[in-house]
Amino acid sequence: MRTDQELQPLAVAKILAFLAGKYKPDLFLMGKQSIDDDSNQTGQMLAGLLDWPQATFASEVKLAEGGKGLTVTREIDGGLQTVSLPLPAVVTADLR
Repeated sequence: MRTDQELQPLAVAKILAFLAGKYKPDLFLMGKQSIDDDSNQTGQMLAGLLDWPQATFASEVKLAEGGKGLTVTREIDGGLQTVSLPLPAVVTADLR
């Protein structure tokens, strides 16, 4: 999509939510930042709009046994945290 207007994170999340309704993906894997912003908001807003579970700052993502969920290792202030999510889900990556 090309536009001369700046797209805010909520607008991008709404576009992606529309596409999720159309294409029914099991996973949105998103970056932490874009070239024009470092807000890390779009993925979290998308998860909220879709009412899907989410994991932020992921450094490792594994498909769970049976393919119905994910095990995500994420960066937190105290080190690493491992969480399990059912699919569909939204995961945002850490920079490392």
